[in-house]
Amino acid sequence: MTSPALTWFLKTILLLASALMAYKLYRTGLYRRYPVFFSYFIFRIPNSIWPLLLSTSSDQYQKLWICTDLVVLTFYILLVKELYRLVLDKYRGLYTLGRWAMYVAMVIAVTISALSLIPKIKPATPQTSKVMTYVIAADRGVNTALVIFLVLLLLFLSRYPVRLSRNVRIHAVIYSIFFLSNTFVLLMRTLFGRHMIDEVNVALMAVTATCVISWLVLLTPRGAEVRTQVVTLEPQYENRLLTQLDSFNAALLKVGSRQATQVISQKS
Repeated sequence: MTSPALTWFLKTILLLASALMAYKLYRTGLYRRYPVFFSYFIFRIPNSIWPLLLSTSSDQYQKLWICTDLVVLTFYILLVKELYRLVLDKYRGLYTLGRWAMYVAMVIAVTISALSLIPKIKPATPQTSKVMTYVIAADRGVNTALVIFLVLLLLFLSRYPVRLSRNVRIHAVIYSIFFLSNTFVLLMRTLFGRHMIDEVNVALMAVTATCVISWLVLLTPRGAEVRTQVVTLEPQYENRLLTQLDSFNAALLKVGSRQATQVISQKS
C-alpha cells in the first residue's frame, strides 16, 4: 500500500508544476509556437484540483473522471499531431501521410481494445462502470497508437539528418517517455486489475511530475530558435538521405494535389 501523504505530495507537485509551466509558456511567448501544449497545461490546472476535493469512491468522482479523461485523450491526440507538425514542418507531404495513418491506427486500436473488454461486461454491471470500461478501452487504444507513432518518429529522427530546434528535440523525447509510462500503467491495470492500482497510479504520477518538471526546466525561448541536427553524418551520405526525403515528400504532395483536383472537378 502507498502512503496517502505521498499521493497528496505528488498531486500537489503536479498542480504547481503545471501552473508554472503554463505561466512560463505565456510569459516567454512560447505559447504561440505550441498552442496545444499551452492549452493542455491550462486544462491540467483545474484537472489537478478537483481530484483533491472528492473521494475516489464517490459517483461524482467517477462521472468527472469519465468527462475529463475524454478531454485528456483529445489533448493527447492533438499534442502528438502538433509534435508531428513541428518535426515535419518542411515536409508537408510526410506530415499529411503520418496524420492520416495515425487516425486510422487509433480507430483500429480503440476498436480492438473495446472488443476485448466486451466479455468482461455483464448485464448486472452498473451503467457508470460500463462507461468507465469503454473509456479505459479508448484510453488504452489511443495511448498504444500514439506510442507506436512516437517510436516511429524517433526512428525517423535517428535516421534522417533533419534540422530541428532544441525545444522540438526535447519535446520528442519527453513526449515519448510520457506516453510510454501511460501505456505501461494501462498494461499493468489490465494484467493485475485493482490489486496494484494504488502503486501503479503513484508510479504514473511520479513519472508525469518528472516529465512536467523537465519541460519546465528545459524548454526555453532560445531553444525554439537554434536548429541543430539530431544525427551527424558524412556530407555525401547526408545529402543522399535528404534528397531521398525531399523526393518522397514531393511525390506525396503531388499525389495529394492530384486527388484534391479530382475532388474539386467532381463537385463542379
